[in-house]
Amino acid sequence: MKMKMDYKWVALSVTTIGVFMSSLDSNIVVIGLPTILQKLNASIVHGIWIITGYALMTAILLVVLGRLADLYGRVRLYNLGFAIFTVGSLFCALSRTGTELVIFRFLQGAGAALLTANSVAIITDAFPKEELGMGLGTNMMAMNLGAIVGLTLGGIMIPTFGWQSIFLINIPIGIFGTVWGTLRLKEISIKPVGQKFDYTGALLYCIGLTTILLALAVGDPLSLRNLLILGGGIAIFVAVIFVELRQKFPTLDLALFKIRLFAAGNLASFLNSLAFSCGPFLRSLFLQLVLGYSTLKAGLILIPMEAIVFVLSPISGRLSDRYGGRVLSSVGLVLNASALIWFSTLNQNSTLSAVIVSLMLFGFGRALFMPPNTSSIMGSVPAEKRGVANGIRMTLNMTGGVLSVPFSLLLMTLVMPYNRLSQIVGSSQLISSNELPMFLKAINHACLILGIIVLVAIIPSLLRGPQEKPVANTKKSW
Repeated sequence: MKMKMDYKWVALSVTTIGVFMSSLDSNIVVIGLPTILQKLNASIVHGIWIITGYALMTAILLVVLGRLADLYGRVRLYNLGFAIFTVGSLFCALSRTGTELVIFRFLQGAGAALLTANSVAIITDAFPKEELGMGLGTNMMAMNLGAIVGLTLGGIMIPTFGWQSIFLINIPIGIFGTVWGTLRLKEISIKPVGQKFDYTGALLYCIGLTTILLALAVGDPLSLRNLLILGGGIAIFVAVIFVELRQKFPTLDLALFKIRLFAAGNLASFLNSLAFSCGPFLRSLFLQLVLGYSTLKAGLILIPMEAIVFVLSPISGRLSDRYGGRVLSSVGLVLNASALIWFSTLNQNSTLSAVIVSLMLFGFGRALFMPPNTSSIMGSVPAEKRGVANGIRMTLNMTGGVLSVPFSLLLMTLVMPYNRLSQIVGSSQLISSNELPMFLKAINHACLILGIIVLVAIIPSLLRGPQEKPVANTKKSW
């Protein structure tokens, strides 16, 4: 009995290592992006895809992998994800061109999809409902610890050991996580009996989502070519909906959107991700290219924001267990919007304290939004559908993330020509004094519009309705 009662902490420890590793990787890559582009003689297009290619692969695979996990078990796929992510990190370090790095970031993304599709479901299986917010909040705390370490190490490792070291650091962590997960995780989810995998729906879903994301994220989204591609992707996705509605056991379970908490929470999450995920990219441009900070100094300045999320996430999760996610998530969105709008007022003469105020608002907003919103979504679905539910949740979140950087650049190009913007970002050099006002205006314009989008996300967050109060389950010993 004691072993079963302790399993929730085993599950949390294994998934925490995975979250820590992926967060470490993401933040080191973002903070080191200007240096990577310069060393590989890569363009801004490579820079976009070094970030978004990883997220694109993850977004495409999440729902399919979530459904496979529901049918065949989550633990095996989770451990496979650790191994693939580790191998992908090695190949990233061996890249010699921007194109090679983009390709191997796709491989990393496939591993991350296996980890992401299953980690939250594994925690949800292991924790009783009345403690789920605390478990998810602790998991997010590890995410931000990875961010803190990544921001610090990035500034130290890149100038000392070269940009390759930011990928090599994943290898020992990945090996340990793979071994630890294989030895300690066990399959406790109840597999559905007599259900088959929906190959037709899965294939159409992947093709449709890939086409839509490529149309929006590659090149000018308003060009005739991209509009035609987008139209084709939407047509395929409409076909997916009709196919899935006829399937007895669909890959994309649209019936989940009949659950108000699930639908509203996911819409709020998508809008927040669309506007918020480009924050590290824009902050890196501002701190390094406008203010002239070194990679290390830029990383150190971002640490207070991550520290706030690190401290508050488990508290926020615990409060959501007691009071529900609607109010906390909505307050978090208000703070996120405030952070973006505040950042839109910064310029080359802004003091360090003004920058830190914006970052602290980012930290408070993220800590208050993420754990309660995730707990609200995952706690609203039946246990046997948690894999696909988490896949849908993360797909919408990652889709917003994939589109966020290209969307922010699109907003910036409304002020500054794309060709010049590409040269500035790709060269990683300080901007000339005569171009600085336009570049700042482009960043400020993007942040202001993104802040307004986050304000819109408050509407579905409030309309989700109150969370049902969890009832302690004395029979469940996980």
